[in-house]
Amino acid sequence: MSNSLPPSGDRIAKFLARAGIASRREVERMIAAGRITLNGTVLDTPAVKVSEADNITVDGKPVGAPEKLRLWRYYKPNGLVTSDSDEKGRRTIFDELPDTLPRVMSVGRLDLNSEGLLLLTNDGELKRKLELPSTGWVRKYRVRVNGYPTDNLFEPLRKGITVDGETFRPMAVTIDRQQGANAWLSVGITEGKNREIRRAMNAIELSVSRLIRTSYGPFQLLTLEPGEVEEVRMKVLRDQLGLDKQAEDAPVQKCRTIQKSAKSKRPVKRRN
Repeated sequence: MSNSLPPSGDRIAKFLARAGIASRREVERMIAAGRITLNGTVLDTPAVKVSEADNITVDGKPVGAPEKLRLWRYYKPNGLVTSDSDEKGRRTIFDELPDTLPRVMSVGRLDLNSEGLLLLTNDGELKRKLELPSTGWVRKYRVRVNGYPTDNLFEPLRKGITVDGETFRPMAVTIDRQQGANAWLSVGITEGKNREIRRAMNAIELSVSRLIRTSYGPFQLLTLEPGEVEEVRMKVLRDQLGLDKQAEDAPVQKCRTIQKSAKSKRPVKRRN
């Protein structure tokens, strides 16, 4: 098909990200794989602009207009993978999320053995914005380590440490309390690279036995229990993200995930 850009609309990767299909980068991979059609023609380039008037399908299923931006706070339990599928067959957060949620994407990730606050959104552009290091939002954690660390031990982490050739930004680390043979720490990071805290602690010869994220920027875990999901009020999103002042508030609902069978459908695979 033609590579020329129509005079108006959004690029298809942005449009589908806003519709909660996938990130822009993933949409480009889907196009390369021939999974997306535009007005009946298989798309072979992301260099096209589209609007709500266009007929777009992904894997043969029609894509509707982007829904109103929404964000949820979710307490990710320990032992779940933060992805919509897992090559090892392990349970993912999307196996456990309530069926009442629409298609959602996670903002960043938490490791299999980490727990706590995970943000979920139906808007790919918001996901991208919240994940950018330039946003500068601090992610805070409660971390339990084995041993009897002293405050001076954490100076390398506070200055910024390089582990296996990868440099981590300076971390804020304080010792909260010693509990038997374990110490509880408060740790703040601004980037969140893969297993960053665990790898940094290992570099100073400390082993992490529990890791709980308590906040992501202005959004906090608060009283959520493992498996619970609660929508963030639009007023809070407007205040924190500078969204359209005319946006209406949606009612806040808290719900708890329930254990589903291995054959249950993942919310990320369907549209309401």
